[in-house]
Amino acid sequence: MISVLFVGDIVGRPGRDIVKTKVAALRERLGADFVVANAENSAGGAGITAAIARDLTEAGVDAITLGDHIWDQKAFDSEIGSLENVCRPANLPKECPGRDRLIVGKDGKKLGVFTVLGRNFMGMKAECPFLASRPIAEDLAQNCDAVLAEVHMEATSEKIAMGWYLDGRVAAVLGTHTHVPTADARVLPKGTAYLTDVGMTGPYESVLGREIEPVVSRFLDGMPRRFEVATGDVRLSAALVRYDPATKRAVSCELVTETM
Repeated sequence: MISVLFVGDIVGRPGRDIVKTKVAALRERLGADFVVANAENSAGGAGITAAIARDLTEAGVDAITLGDHIWDQKAFDSEIGSLENVCRPANLPKECPGRDRLIVGKDGKKLGVFTVLGRNFMGMKAECPFLASRPIAEDLAQNCDAVLAEVHMEATSEKIAMGWYLDGRVAAVLGTHTHVPTADARVLPKGTAYLTDVGMTGPYESVLGREIEPVVSRFLDGMPRRFEVATGDVRLSAALVRYDPATKRAVSCELVTETM
């Protein structure tokens, strides 16, 4: 059996702090073999730095995934190549730096990880996530005991379609990006664990991790404002997937929430 704890989008310092505080104990309590985290909003709510990636690794995160905010921090494009446990979205142009997939090993078990960006309501240049994901999933499956596919997408329909498309091809399809955890954790008919959105790890007394007042005011008058990362009601939101390599089927998929 392989157990994977996937931590949803880490937002700013509050998200980083709860990961540092909770992940090690949570991993032990849940018996997770691997911890994977999306950290594309971990630096001030937009992007990531090499220093933050190393801090999260020291806190117990085995693999770090990213999304459409990957290049928001200055010079990260020159740093990503040195980070062996960080992968960029696999369907970005091939010229982009960074790894498009990861293989992490522990106690004789190997987990393959990759992320694809959606193309509905997202402006970043990316290839078709459906066509990009299948060969990567097949390649990783030849070398790993389990493969986790993250779908970093705005549209729930696109995420759900990806779940059905990859059902039976990967151990899990887990959605990120919209920062709101969904209530549809399940195992699909061909054995793939699925959740439309894992939710964010950060401040929930907020609008998607940002201070409430400036966001509400922007909706009211349309004037530009700075959206600072909020600080209240910090939670860790994650998905726990248990997968049986012998039967090539997920046993369970559940949402896990921890508070500070």
